[in-house]
Amino acid sequence: MNKGFLNPEDVLDQLDLKANMLAAEFGCGSGGFTIYLAKRLLEGLVWAIDILQEPLSALKSRQLLEGLNNIKIVRGDLEKPNGSTIPSSSLDLVVIPNVLFQAEDKTAIIKEADRVLKNRGVLVVIDWLPETNQGPEQKVSPKEVKDIADKLELNFKKEISAGKYHYGLVFEK
Repeated sequence: MNKGFLNPEDVLDQLDLKANMLAAEFGCGSGGFTIYLAKRLLEGLVWAIDILQEPLSALKSRQLLEGLNNIKIVRGDLEKPNGSTIPSSSLDLVVIPNVLFQAEDKTAIIKEADRVLKNRGVLVVIDWLPETNQGPEQKVSPKEVKDIADKLELNFKKEISAGKYHYGLVFEK
């Protein structure tokens, strides 16, 4: 396992993925996790959601280059109700990587993930370790994420390795 910066494949190796799962990457940017998810969920679908158009255009190019037709790219505001545009209770997995530290309303984003997850669906939150001097100045602690998830009645399942500078938390609806 790569212990340096965030490696999506190492993170996904720690999850129980099935080829037909329906998943989303919230705050996908140019597809940090989306491409790797799409390659593993070949019979499923991966929603890629971001508020910025430019990285979504870059993701569209990567999708075409990789020949992946199981990605649905959506421009959406995850801090707004139904901001992902994904139907309620429809996904098996939501990944939120390096997004919460920059969000004004962290609860809204986790609440949107909760809304779109099926019963027993899995939420994976990856963010910067507060104690590292790498990354942004403002960080969100694992405890803060767990407290938000707890209020939404998401069950904390386990911590996963996300490299030297990040933590990974797995919850189940």
